[in-house]
Amino acid sequence: MIVAKENFPNLTPEEYFTWEEKQLEKHELIDGQVYAMSGGSVNHGRIAIRFTSMFDAHLENSGCITGNSDIKVNIVETNNYTHPDASVTCDERDKNTSNYFTYPCLIVEVLSKTTEAYDRGSKFRMYQNNPVLKDYLLVSSTSIEIDLYHKNDAGQWMIINYGEGDIIELKSINLSFPIEQVYRGLTLEPENG
Repeated sequence: MIVAKENFPNLTPEEYFTWEEKQLEKHELIDGQVYAMSGGSVNHGRIAIRFTSMFDAHLENSGCITGNSDIKVNIVETNNYTHPDASVTCDERDKNTSNYFTYPCLIVEVLSKTTEAYDRGSKFRMYQNNPVLKDYLLVSSTSIEIDLYHKNDAGQWMIINYGEGDIIELKSINLSFPIEQVYRGLTLEPENG
């Protein structure tokens, strides 16, 4: 959830990693510029936890690694780093890095009013540079709605819209689950505008 550009000189990835370790908030590094991440709602946090827990349990003993928002994603062939809400990598190359993935097959972003355009637009365009990304999941925190961007075998991105009563299918990790599993026990109210 990107909020505002910080007033810093351009940073190298090494400078960014060292600097961010000392910060209370998370920041993304895009084209050398640092951007502060906004805090999420209670629903946002609970939904993100549900995904990471579900993925971790499903992938136990698979060799895949589940990441939460603490694990950065390096945009392939760039020095850009983002903080998705959840991600999964099954790529051996990601087992040699300590604080980021470069080749996730699945990325989850929980949407908020302030970040939805970024998550659907320029952030998704950056993620599309990843040759192994198969599923990009955009999850509403205010209603039972999930949009899945899935890259088919021909390399084309298709969007699948899910709502109440639907079964989500994530081919990237061979997992299906009812959409209600993500939203159980949450109070869903539209964000105040």
